[in-house]
Amino acid sequence: MKERLSSEEKGFEFTKNHKRLLLGSVFLMATSAIGPAFLTQTAVFTAQFTSSFAFAILLSIIIDIGAQINIWRVLVVTGKRGQEVANEIFNGLGTIISILIAIGGLAFNIGNIAGAGLGLNAIFGLDVKIGAAITAVLAIGIFISKSGQKIMDFVTMCLGMLMIVVIAFVMFKANPPYAEAAKHLVMPEQPLALVLPIITLVGGTVGGYITFAGAHRILDSGIKGKEYLPFINKAAISGILTTGVLRALLFLAVLGVVVTGVTLSSENPPASVFEHVLGPVGRSIFGVVLFAAAMSSVIGSAYTSATFLKTLHKSIYNKTNIIVISFIVVSSLVFLFIGQPVTLLIVAGALNGFILPITLGTILIASKRKSIVGDYHHPTWMLLFGILAVIVTIAAALFSLQSLSGLFGS
Repeated sequence: MKERLSSEEKGFEFTKNHKRLLLGSVFLMATSAIGPAFLTQTAVFTAQFTSSFAFAILLSIIIDIGAQINIWRVLVVTGKRGQEVANEIFNGLGTIISILIAIGGLAFNIGNIAGAGLGLNAIFGLDVKIGAAITAVLAIGIFISKSGQKIMDFVTMCLGMLMIVVIAFVMFKANPPYAEAAKHLVMPEQPLALVLPIITLVGGTVGGYITFAGAHRILDSGIKGKEYLPFINKAAISGILTTGVLRALLFLAVLGVVVTGVTLSSENPPASVFEHVLGPVGRSIFGVVLFAAAMSSVIGSAYTSATFLKTLHKSIYNKTNIIVISFIVVSSLVFLFIGQPVTLLIVAGALNGFILPITLGTILIASKRKSIVGDYHHPTWMLLFGILAVIVTIAAALFSLQSLSGLFGS
């Protein structure tokens, strides 16, 4: 990575601190997408489609890059968050988006807290609710610190690397059919059957708050302006590829198991992969991965939701940490005293499906408005990429409506 940006007017030096911030943004976005649902989703689809699922992963990564690179570039050029750009397109739209993202983030954070509790249960045999409470305390401890955001960057990077190393180890032990996976990467069997998995993957990795996790972290660090675009491109693509690498590693690990004729446990598909490959210790190793995935998602969900909520009123604009801590406390208390409210999770998931196409759509419109982006010229190929991502995420949103119709129609 170059030490000096291509734009020399400001004599900007890309320091080690900026590199840390960009790495933190990459891993915050990537690990926000890798929660307990991510692990189960990848295992289930791999068991169903075997090596052809490689094609779905590849296509979803390409579409993800189309969504992320548009959002990161426009937000950094304008120096404004997603909801602020939306308000400039249609007054009040950003406020609606902020509220929807906060509701969705809160609902999913309840699941993340529960997932972390299950992870600690698998590792140490702790009661799930005690494990959830410990997770909440650890997460809050990060943001109580004076160096909260710096610690957040470091923790998400460590958790992300831990997941990569552990899942890679399991993959190598599983010894999957690499040649078969490579063949179906470009020539899948029954490609039309992979439409739903592709839509699901895209929605799961760039849906709701996840899309804005990295870009908002960069803005909070003070990075904004056209001169940063070369680094923003690398950061956005690196974030998606990090998520893609983790999904590919898990896919290959599961593939190595299912091709031997093993049927995954319906109660916990990814855990059964670890147990089959590693034996009895596999449950504890999976607990490590589950805790890392859930803990990083707790941090990402709370932080990104706070970056939306803080713009609702000027009195809370500079109180991000207080909002984050409140967010974690509320989601933890709901799980500890009520459990996981299934109806709320389903409704929030359906609503979350509509957030990305609306927000990405407004950002694509903003990219062509000089009153918002000034003399910045947004590349046409990126715009077309973004339009494709909007179409795919609209399809994801329509599929999510089926969950609601099933919930209230019966």
